[in-house]
Amino acid sequence: MGKYFGTDGFRGEANVDLTFEHAVKIGRYLGWYYGTRLGKKAKIVIGKDTRRSSYMFESALCTGLTAAGADAYIMHVTTTPSVAYTTRVDGFDCGIMISASHNPYYDNGIKVINGNGEKMEEELLLGVEEYIDDKVSVPMATGHSIGRTVDYSEGRNRYVGYLIGMSKFSFKNVKVGLDVANGAAWQIAKSVFNALGAKTYVINDAPDGYNINTECGSTHIEHLQKFVVDNGLDVGFAYDGDADRCLCVDEKGNVVTGDHILYIYGLYMKERDKLINNKVVTTVMSNFGLYKALDKVGIEYEKTKVGDKYVYENMVKNGHRIGGEQSGHIIFSKYATTGDGILTSLKMMEVMLAKEKPMSELAAPVVFYPQVLKNVYVKSKAEAQNDPDVQAAVAKVGEELGDTGRILVRESGTEPVIRVMVEAESDEVCAKYVDQVIDVIAQKGHVVE
Repeated sequence: MGKYFGTDGFRGEANVDLTFEHAVKIGRYLGWYYGTRLGKKAKIVIGKDTRRSSYMFESALCTGLTAAGADAYIMHVTTTPSVAYTTRVDGFDCGIMISASHNPYYDNGIKVINGNGEKMEEELLLGVEEYIDDKVSVPMATGHSIGRTVDYSEGRNRYVGYLIGMSKFSFKNVKVGLDVANGAAWQIAKSVFNALGAKTYVINDAPDGYNINTECGSTHIEHLQKFVVDNGLDVGFAYDGDADRCLCVDEKGNVVTGDHILYIYGLYMKERDKLINNKVVTTVMSNFGLYKALDKVGIEYEKTKVGDKYVYENMVKNGHRIGGEQSGHIIFSKYATTGDGILTSLKMMEVMLAKEKPMSELAAPVVFYPQVLKNVYVKSKAEAQNDPDVQAAVAKVGEELGDTGRILVRESGTEPVIRVMVEAESDEVCAKYVDQVIDVIAQKGHVVE
């Protein structure tokens, strides 16, 4: 990761950590880079979520892009996966999504997508960072070389058509609840489900610039749980602010996580001989219960670092077809290059209708193990992790748990923190083993007093 861009873009509080000036410079560098490299006017497409500051950043990016000679195509309020899709399908040089995903409204972010619809390569982002820090210069366009802005709402509409055309079933008479988080899925999700014939019930679909993710969406799924039960719905789907993740609620009001989704659709693929390599890609934070369920049906799995970026890289490298995170970032590599919340909900509808089973029955084989996770502030993450006594303590816990649970010790990517997590058959067992390892970390003098 670079100085400004992390695994999911440049993110921070609007005009505090991520400023208007940053956005102008990002636009200028990208416009210059693609124009210079291609020897022609660059075409870059931009989408945004519903945050108040997204409009400011859209203007700033357009200013930078056009000043550098690029044409900026504006999709307006739309989802991250729709920008990735449009970039790839409509032949743009790159795409930009303005969103801080599930963060509160006062944060924002800039995600840069390459021409293949994938997260931008590190090398180019490092070049952007050098320009932000005034280590390199970028010339202004003049005369006929100055760029322009173009309304490109047709890209968003084409994406909606793509989703509608993907469904193999009519949703007629299925009662579906959608929590669009007052965010980017605001108009798109309902349009898709209505077109497919569902009886669609939508909540949190009145964005005002401040209420994105506020007590709603996939990070506050309890509201959708109540809504599904109170209205007797068949299923519910909750998205985050930019709709690249999805969590489900079954007809009984139970949460169906990303781990459940990986199991449900992975098994559905296996049953139809569509699960290439017989593998599902997870992160190390997937629940132990998912792996037990996959073992029972003979599905193999791989584990990556936390982050859909790493999941996707593994899938591309090895040719796997499904992967994702417990948080609901699910990637169907045949159809998309990023997590896509609306696509995920359509795929869950497909399984329900194909198997003629309620969501609760489909998710039942995945029985989550209790989990305890504690954060330990340390003087040096590397020294704490590599301490032989700490490693011995972790190994001992792993040996004692055997096949009844697991321990995971990992470094935070953003804080001076070591995270110690144990999954086992009871909260008491989890807590005992977590504390056992933390005690050794403290005894060896790694903990910040």
